[in-house]
Amino acid sequence: MSVLKMNTKNERAFQGLKAFARVLWLGLVISLAGHSAAHAQKEFDGIRGTHTWMMFSDAPNALYHHLADQAYGFLNNRAAHIATLQSLPDWQQRQKWIRTTLMDMVGPFPEKTPLKATITKVINREGYRIENIVYESQPGFYVTASLFLPEKQTNNKSPAVIYCSGHSETGYRALSYQHTILNLVNKGFIVFAFDPIGQGERLQYYDDKTGKSQYQYPSYEHSYAGAQLFISGSSLARYMTWDGIRAIDYLFTRKEVDANRIGITGRSGGGTQSAFIAAFDDRIKAVAPENYFTSFTRLYQSMGPQDAEQNFLSGIKGGIDMADLLLVRAPKPALMITTTRDMFPVQGAIETAEEVPKLYKAYNKGSYFRRIADDAAHAATKKNREAMYAFFQKFLENPGDSADEEIAPLKPEELQVSKNGQIASSFKTETVFSLNSKAADKEMDKLRSFRKDLEGNFSGILESAKRLSGYQEPAQAAAPVFTGRIQRKGYTVEKYFIKGEGNYVIPYLLMKPDRLTGRAVLYLNPEGKSADAAEGGDMEWLVRNGFTVLAPDMIGRGEMGPGVYKGDSYIDSVSYNIWFASMLIGRSIVGIQAGDVVRLERLLSRQDHIKEVYGLAKREMAPVLLHAAAFDKNIVRIALIQPYSSYLSMVMNPHYKSYYLHSAVPGAIGKYDLPDLAGSLAPRKLLLLGPTNGSGKSLQGVDAERNEDTRVIYDSYKRNASKLQLIPGSTLSQISLHLKEWIAD
Repeated sequence: MSVLKMNTKNERAFQGLKAFARVLWLGLVISLAGHSAAHAQKEFDGIRGTHTWMMFSDAPNALYHHLADQAYGFLNNRAAHIATLQSLPDWQQRQKWIRTTLMDMVGPFPEKTPLKATITKVINREGYRIENIVYESQPGFYVTASLFLPEKQTNNKSPAVIYCSGHSETGYRALSYQHTILNLVNKGFIVFAFDPIGQGERLQYYDDKTGKSQYQYPSYEHSYAGAQLFISGSSLARYMTWDGIRAIDYLFTRKEVDANRIGITGRSGGGTQSAFIAAFDDRIKAVAPENYFTSFTRLYQSMGPQDAEQNFLSGIKGGIDMADLLLVRAPKPALMITTTRDMFPVQGAIETAEEVPKLYKAYNKGSYFRRIADDAAHAATKKNREAMYAFFQKFLENPGDSADEEIAPLKPEELQVSKNGQIASSFKTETVFSLNSKAADKEMDKLRSFRKDLEGNFSGILESAKRLSGYQEPAQAAAPVFTGRIQRKGYTVEKYFIKGEGNYVIPYLLMKPDRLTGRAVLYLNPEGKSADAAEGGDMEWLVRNGFTVLAPDMIGRGEMGPGVYKGDSYIDSVSYNIWFASMLIGRSIVGIQAGDVVRLERLLSRQDHIKEVYGLAKREMAPVLLHAAAFDKNIVRIALIQPYSSYLSMVMNPHYKSYYLHSAVPGAIGKYDLPDLAGSLAPRKLLLLGPTNGSGKSLQGVDAERNEDTRVIYDSYKRNASKLQLIPGSTLSQISLHLKEWIAD
C-alpha cells in the first residue's frame, strides 16, 4: 500500500502539514548544503515539488486513487443496502429497481426492425451442419453469425445456446471457442454464435490496405468508438447487448429451436456480453458467463475498469455492481464459471457468489445458482467446460453425457460469412460511428434550440455543465506549502503545493516579477508546469509584462500523473480506462481539474497584491479553463491556445485525437458544449488562437467563420465584439503579438 493511500485511510494527510513542512524543508536545506550551486540549480529546474516528500511518493497515481476512493463510497452504500434485504418482497423490490435502473443507464434500445437474415453458405459435417448467416440488428448494421445444427433433434425442436466470443480478433472462429461450440452441438444443442462489434468480420476500423483493423487489439476498437458513445450519452454496451437481443429474435424465427429452452454463454468479453444480454432479455432461460464476474470493488483495487463494452454510463454512481446482473434474473438458472488465477480478481467472484444465493434461497431455488472454479489462469478448462455442459443439459432439459471431447475444428473459410471476409468491404454498412453520428446530430437539435436564445439560457446550460462534468464547488483552500525559491533576472520562481479536491496535492510554480502590477495569470499546459518555465519561455514573457504567473500540475498531469495505470485500452499513449473510471462514478477528469483551477484562483485572489486573475490554457487543457472560468467570474480574461472546438467535433470525427479524451465530458452532447461555455464568458475578454477540430485539424479562414462551434461564440459576443479575438490558422509564430492585445487595457 502506498504512503499516500495510508494517509487517505487514516484521514490525517494534511493535519499538521505546515509544521511538518517546516521540519522537512529544514532537513532538505541541510542535505543540499554540501552540493554545488550548479547542482542545486539543476535540481531546482527539474521543478519537482513532491519528489522529496515521502507522504506524496505515490503522487503520479493520485488520479486513479481519487477516482477509486469515490467508487468505493458508492459501492459501500450499495453493500449496506443489500445487507438490509431480508424477505422475498424486499429482494423483489430490489429486482424491480435494478431492471429500471439498467434500462435508464443503457436504454432506450432501438426499435425492432426486420432482421433481413440471409444464409450466405451451408456447410455439412458429420453429425451437424452449419448455416453462415448475416442479419441486421439495426437497419444497415450487419451482424455476421453461424448457426450450428445437430443432425439428431427430438420432436423437431431442440434447445439452443447463444455463444458470445471474447476479445478474439477472429471472433467465434478462435479454436478454443470452436471447441466449446462443437461440444455443445455434439451433445444435441443448437448453437448460434455471432461476431461482436470490432471482432471477426465486423471490424469498425477496417484498413482495406492491410485487411486488418487500424487498431492493435479488439479492446482498442471497442474503446475508441465507445468513448464517442459515452460523450453522446450512449454506450457500446447498448449496441452489443442489442445485437444479442436480436440474435434471440432470430432464434425465435427458426422452426428447429425450442423458444422456451434458450441459454447463453461466453468467455472473457463473451462472459460480459452473455451477462448483459441475459440481464436485459428474460427469454434467456439459463446463463453461464465464464471468466468475467468479479466485483467493482475488487476490480478497482486490482486491475481497474476495463474497455468500453464492459461499462454502463454512471453505472457505479447509479448503484449497480456486477452481482446485479445476476440478481435481476433470479430465480432463473445461472452458473458463474471462474478460475483461481484469473486476471479478474477471483475474490470479487467469491464475494459476488456469496451475495447472489441469498435471493435464490428467498425464492426457495437455491440449487438454481452455482459458482464453479478451477485452478487455472484466464482460460477455459476441461473441468469448467464439463460443468457448463452439465448445467445446460439439466436446465435446458437435454440430458446426456457431459464429457468434454476432442472434435476437429473447422477451417477459417468454412466459417467465413461475408463475401470478402469483412462486412466493411462486403456491404454498404453502417458502423457504430455512423449510427452514433446520426444520433448525436439529432440529440444536438435540443441544444441548438437553446442556442437561439443562448443568453437567456446560460444559467441552465451552466447547471448542466456542472452536473454532467461532476464539478464540485471547492472548499476554502488550505494554506500553501512553500518548497523552494530561485532568483532570476527581474523575477523570482517559487515552488508550492496545496491540497486539491481530495487527498492529493497540486504542485505549482509561482513566478513573481520584481515589480508587481496586481495582475496574475493561471497558466495551464498539458505537459505540466515545467513545460514553459525555462528562461525565455512563454511564462517568462508574461512575467516580464508585469504578471504574476501561477502554473500548476493538475491531477493526472506533470508530476501528478499519469501514473502506472494504463488499462486494456491505452491508445496513442492515452489511458481510456482511467477516463472510464471517472465516467462510472458520474465524474469527469475535466470537472475535477476545473474545481482545482477555481481553488487556485481563489488562492491567488486572497493575495493582497493581486487585483485581477487571468487564465491561459494550451490545447487539451483549454476545456479545463473554460469550465473553471464559466463557473468562476473572477477569472476576468481567458486565452485559449490551439483549443479544439467542441465535444461534438470529437464525436463527429471518425479519427478524433485520443489526447483530447481526458478533457471530454460523458453525456454532454445535446446538453452543453465548449462553445456554450465560451459564449457564457461574454463580456469578459476572450482569445482563441489557432483553434482546431476534434481531429486536430486547424480551422482556417472562412471555414472557421462558418463553423457551427465558432458561430455560437461569435453570436454570444455580438454585443461585445471588441472583447473577442478568434484567430484561426495553424501558425503560432506571432503568439506574443496576440497576447499583447489580450493583456492590453
